[in-house]
Amino acid sequence: MSKALSAAKAAEMVPDGASLLIGGFMGVGSPHRIIEQLVRQGRKSLTVIANDTARPGIGIGQLIDAKAVRRLIVTHIGTNPETQRQMIAGELEVELVPQGTLAERIRAHGHGLGGVLTPTGVGTAVAEGKQAVEVDGRTFLLERPVGADFALVGCRRADYGGNLDYSLTARNFNPIMAMAGDVVIAEPGEVVPIGVIPPDEVVTPHVLVNHFIEKGLCHGR
Repeated sequence: MSKALSAAKAAEMVPDGASLLIGGFMGVGSPHRIIEQLVRQGRKSLTVIANDTARPGIGIGQLIDAKAVRRLIVTHIGTNPETQRQMIAGELEVELVPQGTLAERIRAHGHGLGGVLTPTGVGTAVAEGKQAVEVDGRTFLLERPVGADFALVGCRRADYGGNLDYSLTARNFNPIMAMAGDVVIAEPGEVVPIGVIPPDEVVTPHVLVNHFIEKGLCHGR
């Protein structure tokens, strides 16, 4: 069965209230066509786990502008004043997580781990409500894994089997998110025949990818 979908069909799979891992760094490497369709279809009450919310009108910022997000788990919101406004107004719940810690929490979920131990945040507000663990005289925080109903990832290429490769900084979060979503939907810049991506350049193998967005598919499957 083909894994190829239009962006519209992919967005239709995501119900209101779903949790989404969304790749990208300031919009670079984000699945823009899927995001646009989620906004167009009027999704609401989403939980979004991502590095950031980009800027108004860009990437995840479109979901923020549309008030489609109920809860955020992100590393910063400093580049999006609308995210800040909604948080201050009580319209949006925001959990801020140190960047490396968020990456490790996502990785832990994808690898089936019970959590990660990190010294980051010890003695600060980050430690509030978290379990502290002593290891060889040092204090670490136990950070719980985080996954989602869907992982929406942007990649450089997908082949028709669903193998993915990435370009430059798009590798920051996308590959680990592809390990941590119950359903993984990739949005490639290019779709190529099987074999074009050399085996040693495949970062996310096809067995992890449920669907990918094929260029030119605007309606239907």
